[in-house]
Amino acid sequence: QVQLVESGGGLVQPGGSLRLSCAASGSISRIYGMGWYRQAPGLQRELVASIATSGSTNYADSVKGRFTISRDNAKNTVSLQMDNLKPEDTGVYYCDAELSTFTNPLIRVRYWGQGTQVTVSS
Repeated sequence: QVQLVESGGGLVQPGGSLRLSCAASGSISRIYGMGWYRQAPGLQRELVASIATSGSTNYADSVKGRFTISRDNAKNTVSLQMDNLKPEDTGVYYCDAELSTFTNPLIRVRYWGQGTQVTVSS
């Protein structure tokens, strides 16, 4: 029932920008932490950015100053604004959220999006 659907991925030239968005839908009682992960070819999935319910954020060192994570609690969405993109930013980006559902409102469950491809190349 719960789904995280991403949008905004694509091909962009180095130095360009992309904005990824992820909308959570379904029988959601409450969303706690949200974040973005990425996985480049040959590498393990890594945390790119995360944001708590309070709005507190955390970024990987490699994206600090270039990426900005934000969330809209009313719309159950999380976004990742990516500026000054580099070829090494290429990978599959996944959004995730820790949330509780109406069926199990006292239990926190981790959900993941389907992943969206980001390719930075000239």
